[in-house]
Amino acid sequence: MKTIDLLAIGEPLMEFAEVQRGGERLYLPGFGGDVSNTAVAAARQGAKVAIFTALGGDAFGREFLALWDREGIDRSSVLLRREGRTGVYFISYGEEGHVFSYARAGSAASLVHTGELPLDLITSSRVLHVSGISQAISSDCADAIFAAIRHAKANGTTVSYDTNLRLRLWPLDRARAVIHGAVALSDIALPGLDDAQQLTGLDRPEDICAFYLGVGCRIVALTMGKSGTMVATSDRLEVLPARPVQAVDATGAGDTFDGAFLAEWLVHGDAFKAAAYANAAAALSTLGQGAVGPMPTRNDVERFLRTA
Repeated sequence: MKTIDLLAIGEPLMEFAEVQRGGERLYLPGFGGDVSNTAVAAARQGAKVAIFTALGGDAFGREFLALWDREGIDRSSVLLRREGRTGVYFISYGEEGHVFSYARAGSAASLVHTGELPLDLITSSRVLHVSGISQAISSDCADAIFAAIRHAKANGTTVSYDTNLRLRLWPLDRARAVIHGAVALSDIALPGLDDAQQLTGLDRPEDICAFYLGVGCRIVALTMGKSGTMVATSDRLEVLPARPVQAVDATGAGDTFDGAFLAEWLVHGDAFKAAAYANAAAALSTLGQGAVGPMPTRNDVERFLRTA
């Protein structure tokens, strides 16, 4: 019996976002890391969520445990490396939007290996969600994610994969090989347009969706920013429009989309309805600064959909 709706595996990162106060530049703490963000977004839509990763025995690791407890996320399988450290990133803002700076090399999460996977938890989850970043942070993590995906597939757990390309972490050729290999084993692909264009070498959204369906995915939800989301299955292709808002910061919007999409899809199994819902959630997440703070709840999204 499946007892968890969504299990997310990847690296959490402590966030420090730039703010200007009284003529001074300050960095306020928050939470980041793509799969942790996705887990929080899904939990706020009412899904029963678990997370697996490793944290350092530092204040930042304790902050994440407290966050997941507040959000009702099962973190019972999370590893604590007392001599390790939790990764960090900084967000700065300029004329072209936000800029990220990372301090994550050698983080506790990057040391996770296949032998540490919570296989029983994967089996008891309806969806396993991972990403390109989950595999980019180390070779051991890349291997562990492949093992997690194969175990999920062998035990009837749906696999969701966000390509999330980060070329600071690995070269494009290696990213293509690993990400395409993982997506080919997945059921749901959640790429962003810019990343997918680099990974596939294709420009047209329709061709990108056809590529991911062709390697074996059942559902593709290609996010295209202000152009909305193109959703494709074997027998249907449709663009769901974005929800216009006065955006403040797009950090975490893609992760919010992922979490809201998966939580909603698990309710009724309709990828097109789920994408329309997730577009609204992602729009609301841009109304404040940082990744986690502005993420909406289900009540927020439903209210927005009624009034938009």
